[in-house]
Amino acid sequence: MLKTILFDTISLITILNPIAAAAIMVSLVKYSDIPSVSKTTSLTVLIASVITMIAGGWVLKIFGINLPSIKAIGGVVLLIIALNMVQGKEMAPTNATKDEHEAAQEKDNIAVIPLAIPILFGPGVITTIIVLSEKSKKLIDKGALSISIVISVFIVYIILKNATYISKLLGINGLKIVTRLMGLIIGAISFLFLIGGIKALWLMS
Repeated sequence: MLKTILFDTISLITILNPIAAAAIMVSLVKYSDIPSVSKTTSLTVLIASVITMIAGGWVLKIFGINLPSIKAIGGVVLLIIALNMVQGKEMAPTNATKDEHEAAQEKDNIAVIPLAIPILFGPGVITTIIVLSEKSKKLIDKGALSISIVISVFIVYIILKNATYISKLLGINGLKIVTRLMGLIIGAISFLFLIGGIKALWLMS
């Protein structure tokens, strides 16, 4: 169980990429609003993750999608995200749009959109949670995934709450390096999903 929790947590936290989100938050939120925004953002990510874990498999069954298929396409999605991160395309703390800056006037709004969704909780996280949930057939594995989600969101909260300090400590170059390293990890995870999905589909054919 500990091994499962460790793998799931590492998978989720790297794909969530809270350090990049922290850098973006600093450019959009007033210093005095960071604690409350961090709390709202983290809570939103937690709720969205739990809903995905519970309802994701049900949605797949409605559309007749099997686990190998979602693992294969999920691997492709994660690989694209990983390549973008390694190339530095995902790390853009100063690239907030005009609309996002206007939304920042309402801290509750920016905490949910765009910080929680889609900056933190995007397609990669959705895919990962669905794949991890669907392969967790035993109750103990479902429990391990639930624990991993809580741990990951707690880490996200801690990082966001200390966003200003982390951004100053790492600097732009440091943030880019961390993002690229996370991209490499996500790339490795994507291949596990992709190869596992293709292998299962091959055996089913």
